[in-house]
Amino acid sequence: MIRSMVLFGLMAPAGLLAQQAPLVAQVPLGQRIAHADPSKYRNMKAVHNGPGALDYHPLFDAQTLETNLFFMHRGVIEPKSGIGAHFHNQCEEMFIILDGEAQFTIDGRTSLLKGPAGAPSRMGHSHAIYNASDKPVEWINFNVGAMKGVYDAFNLDDGRVGVPLDPIPAFMTMHLDRSLLKPVDHMDGGTGTVQYRRALDPTVFLTTWSYVDHLLLPPGATIGPVSKPDMSEIYYVLAGDGSVTIGSETAQIHSGDAIPVRLAETQSFASSGGGPLELMRFGIASDMGAKQALMQKNRRLR
Repeated sequence: MIRSMVLFGLMAPAGLLAQQAPLVAQVPLGQRIAHADPSKYRNMKAVHNGPGALDYHPLFDAQTLETNLFFMHRGVIEPKSGIGAHFHNQCEEMFIILDGEAQFTIDGRTSLLKGPAGAPSRMGHSHAIYNASDKPVEWINFNVGAMKGVYDAFNLDDGRVGVPLDPIPAFMTMHLDRSLLKPVDHMDGGTGTVQYRRALDPTVFLTTWSYVDHLLLPPGATIGPVSKPDMSEIYYVLAGDGSVTIGSETAQIHSGDAIPVRLAETQSFASSGGGPLELMRFGIASDMGAKQALMQKNRRLR
């Protein structure tokens, strides 16, 4: 079953999302920050013809950034529920679980991953997720298109319930494990020592999606200020409290917040709570040329 421009049962006219994004940067910073608010979650059953139901809320859509972000969702996969197997041929997507465990499927091969973890599904590949446990699983869904505002899905009508599990995943995975982080002094001109790791690098993705990073800022540490003319970013606060400054505006951020940073915006982050500020960062390049330049830079640094 092919569904074009349909997202979890929400339909938009084919040309609507492809229009130029509004000037989101003119919206006050406090209003640009999205919050994981369970009171706003919407219950959806049989997502991509999968079992059970999930509760979700869109944090960002295709108009949030100038680049090819299509959406970022936050929600809960209910027990014995999941998202059915489906293909994306014009976008790529990653399911991320923040806690518990879930069965991830890529191209018909399934393995159990323990959160926080995720598995990217590149264009032209199928994926699914199933929560076989008796507890709800906190979940993020991130989607980037090959073209601005274009989404596609082809359902396989396979809920992936009771399938064999590979003890070692036969697909790419991402684990947000603090023990894998490495110290970086004065990151992007900031103060103190930040713990950092590039969890997924540009070679993983076929679109302009360029990386997923994991950062841990101890109390009092900062990153930036820095401006990235060819890279937009979204930060998700995994834990802790702090502040973000974009341009001349500063706002407080807390666990469950998501912060969009558009191209060339000057950004800095500070940890201000009693514990570390833990962040997940998604990078989306302005175009493939900018992504290839990043890959060449990474190659020279090795």
